[in-house]
Amino acid sequence: YDLMVLAFQTDTTRVCTLKLNNDHSSLRFPNLNVDYMIHHLLSHSDGADWLKVNQFFLAQLGYIAQKLDAIQEGPRTALDNSMIVYCSSMLTGHHDATNLPVVVMGGAGGQIQGGRVLDYSGKPDRQMCRLFMSLMGKVGLKPEKFGDATQPLAEV
Repeated sequence: YDLMVLAFQTDTTRVCTLKLNNDHSSLRFPNLNVDYMIHHLLSHSDGADWLKVNQFFLAQLGYIAQKLDAIQEGPRTALDNSMIVYCSSMLTGHHDATNLPVVVMGGAGGQIQGGRVLDYSGKPDRQMCRLFMSLMGKVGLKPEKFGDATQPLAEV
């Protein structure tokens, strides 16, 4: 995490992908007293161990955000100038991919309004690709189509 933050701070890169888990991995978390394959845990249950692992992942996101927020870049922080997308491939530990949890952090240089919850449950045209089109627009990319989407999300 620190290396990624340092790469942003030194302008070595402006794009990074950090994958905390492979859905089919045999990753274990003995530090959390979850010492068995998490694929089964994350896709077939949503009990106390499921919660521990997901809280751990969110704590890592928080760590990165705090580090970026501590870096001043003119009148803003590196977090203010960033777009961080955190998402999961399931809502619960029961193969539920109907409503995916997504967190967007950072202000994209003042282009994203924070402090909001946007709930697209039950709304038409709620493809993830529309979110990605919205975020691409923040960096000047305006594709006519991305995946199954032809329009960005207006609220983002």
